[in-house]
Amino acid sequence: MSTPQESRTERRSDYRHFLAIPTRWMDNDVYGHVNNVIYYSYFDTVINEYLIREGGLDIHDGSVVGYAVETNCRFHRSFSFPDSIDAGLRVGHLGNTSVRYEIGLFRQGEDKPAATGHFVHVFVARETDKPTAIPAGIRACLEPLCV
Repeated sequence: MSTPQESRTERRSDYRHFLAIPTRWMDNDVYGHVNNVIYYSYFDTVINEYLIREGGLDIHDGSVVGYAVETNCRFHRSFSFPDSIDAGLRVGHLGNTSVRYEIGLFRQGEDKPAATGHFVHVFVARETDKPTAIPAGIRACLEPLCV
């Protein structure tokens, strides 16, 4: 069953942040389109680029890391090399220790997404591997993306 957010038609204007991601020759599969597993790489890229650049996430030495605990992708149309993708990002839920990102992948210049999905991070203390509060800097960068 679709959620209200998933049941309506998504548009580029529904997203708060964008990152341009070029497809690569190696992204294509034998059928001549970007392989399904690569879409998750695009999701991971838009999320983590934003967290590092805007939220100060320190992936190497930070005391807090985000674990992906749930992912989903709906394919609407395919991409193929050499398409350029605009990866749209918004936050559907911002909790104390977790966040649900919602992503739309758009061919440059198009208003309807080729794929939509979500990604849930639970933030954990690196040393204990236990859930911990989302750090203030990360929370501050996520709040403007909330829908």
